Amino acid sequence: MDTHQKTLTSRQRLLETLNHRQPDRVCVDFGAGGQTGMGAGAVYRLRKAVLGEDDNYRVKIIEPYQMLGEVDEPLRKALGIDVAGVDAPNTLFGFPNEGWKPFDMHDGTPTLVPEKFNYTIDDDGAVLLYPQGDKSVAPCAKMPTHSYFFDSIIRQEPIDENNLNPEDNCEDFALLSQKEVDYYASKAKSLYDNTEYGVYITLPAVGFGDIAVVPGPYLKRPKGIRDISEWYMSTVLRPDYVQKVFEKQCEVALKNIEMLAEAVGDYAQVAFVSGTDFGAQNSLFVSPKTYRDLYKPFHIAVNKKIHELTNWKTFIHTCGSVFELVPDLIEAGFDILNPVQTSAANMNPRSLKNEFGNDIVFWGGGIDTQSILPFGSPDDVRKEVNEKIEIFNDGGGFVFASIHNVQSNVPLENMLAVFEALKQNGVDVQI
Repeated sequence: MDTHQKTLTSRQRLLETLNHRQPDRVCVDFGAGGQTGMGAGAVYRLRKAVLGEDDNYRVKIIEPYQMLGEVDEPLRKALGIDVAGVDAPNTLFGFPNEGWKPFDMHDGTPTLVPEKFNYTIDDDGAVLLYPQGDKSVAPCAKMPTHSYFFDSIIRQEPIDENNLNPEDNCEDFALLSQKEVDYYASKAKSLYDNTEYGVYITLPAVGFGDIAVVPGPYLKRPKGIRDISEWYMSTVLRPDYVQKVFEKQCEVALKNIEMLAEAVGDYAQVAFVSGTDFGAQNSLFVSPKTYRDLYKPFHIAVNKKIHELTNWKTFIHTCGSVFELVPDLIEAGFDILNPVQTSAANMNPRSLKNEFGNDIVFWGGGIDTQSILPFGSPDDVRKEVNEKIEIFNDGGGFVFASIHNVQSNVPLENMLAVFEALKQNGVDVQI
């Protein structure tokens, strides 16, 4: 049967999209992963507007580093979303995603955070969070007053050039326990068996040089190179050191991929692999040569292993002006590019689609979260959503998502305008 003669399920729609075939309507993701989510405040206000008041409702924080709120099943259904994610068993701060307790954000947003989300308030009113929930050691992250997410606190020991040991940066990488493997498999199977959504899984510790990971926010006493500026300089000044760290990381990652491939299999359709940013607003900040010499061999190895063992499509998130790097990302085996930051230099959407649309899926690029969504009018928002769908969805290969996460303080009327425009484009939005 020609699937285009009938309405597709969300999973079928995602698969058509990933295989560069025109779906029945644009595929939509909000909340499947840590790069396509919404801040807790945005989720709370949107849910209240769409589903009505609920005095007992608190936003479940599925990723505390960015304070991302869960897009739960009632909201996902009402907004016509097609993809659901498998939440990680552990947080970036080293404590489990379990045992929920209330926490109110500075703007009054009521949330639920994991049991070991242990914090103090400093003299300026900032929230300080502790690695593994252990308040006997120095804090690892800070949410300033009037902020909506955490920044890592850099705990860099003095660097002794004569005694630098790559193993110090390798305590970050560990084989998954059987309990963790079973967790991923159980969550993915439940979504596959009990829903019609596409299923998105985030592979742990595969993002070589991911700057959210480099400071070691999950470690009580991180050693090695943990300062972000120092790390990026090290890719040029100490490439042998970084190479050895990546070699160890890749060794562990490949073994974890083997375990997850066997346990999860076809329950998932998409695997998040890398969140390492290579672009800034106006240019690359990692040269093509550095990418090819230092990162690309490991990306090739990881993508090759995934494609050998599974049908998963592999997902890379890299912000900024990365047009020049896209051919290398395709050669490295990535199937999906995110967040498609069309607000950055040389990231014209038509040029991206014309040049690379047959070879990589664009997952993102749907609405600019830097200027239009937070500061434009609802008409500006609707106009951009319509334009991006017209450009990117032609011939498939496009999952509509915001350009990185929607921030907590985005105007509600602009969020509603996004979904009104999606509804006008055939998405079953119930608002």
